Amino acid sequence: MVRSLPFPVDAIADDAVAGILHMEGAEAIDPDLEGLYLWHAAGLRSIGPVWSRPTVFGHGVPFRFPGAPDTGDGLTEAGMRLVRACDGLGIQIDLSHLNEKGFDDVARVSSRPMVATHSNAHAICPSTRNLTDRQLQVIADSDGIVGLNFATIFLRPDGRKDPAMGWDPVMRHLDHLVSILGESRVGFGSDYDGATMPQGIGDVAGLPALCDAMLAHGFGRDLVAKIASENWLSFLDRTLR
Repeated sequence: MVRSLPFPVDAIADDAVAGILHMEGAEAIDPDLEGLYLWHAAGLRSIGPVWSRPTVFGHGVPFRFPGAPDTGDGLTEAGMRLVRACDGLGIQIDLSHLNEKGFDDVARVSSRPMVATHSNAHAICPSTRNLTDRQLQVIADSDGIVGLNFATIFLRPDGRKDPAMGWDPVMRHLDHLVSILGESRVGFGSDYDGATMPQGIGDVAGLPALCDAMLAHGFGRDLVAKIASENWLSFLDRTLR
């Protein structure tokens, strides 16, 4: 049976399967935003204005290694309208896949916490898709959250699409993210669909092994629980409710 449960914590309490309706890349929405209101009525609560390519709303950051996220222009006028409209509707803007200027445009226009659902630390892996320390600090200052991306090309310091890697790069990213964002603003971001995962993770069945590796690395059980689920649940509860 499928039922409407408005918040993840309610779904957990009810032992139900639930999710947040998210759109990565806003190609399904027209520049006049009429489609945005239709999607919102259907349950849309999170949106990335771009994938890693240009749209009418902005410029996605291309996949390059090594490289910086400053790869071109930011949001278009339509993109600015999209962000303002999403703010009014309570739709979260996802910063992952935006280039640096687009990121800064969202920070300037939006009044909501900044969120990158699946991005890593540029200081550890200098991919265009990863976030600089300055960007991470902007997210921290907004009381937002970053989800760790499991894709090897965003984890490995050499940027290779190779699953043969240990836990060290993962822990280095987590250490770095926590050092800037704090213990309550980091979560898992996965990115299973279409990305190469480290051999230690593989798929969702590998999450317990990741949590064990975090414990072995020296993260306390409370911090592992926060990063594994509690931080996201807390964020979604306070921003969607």
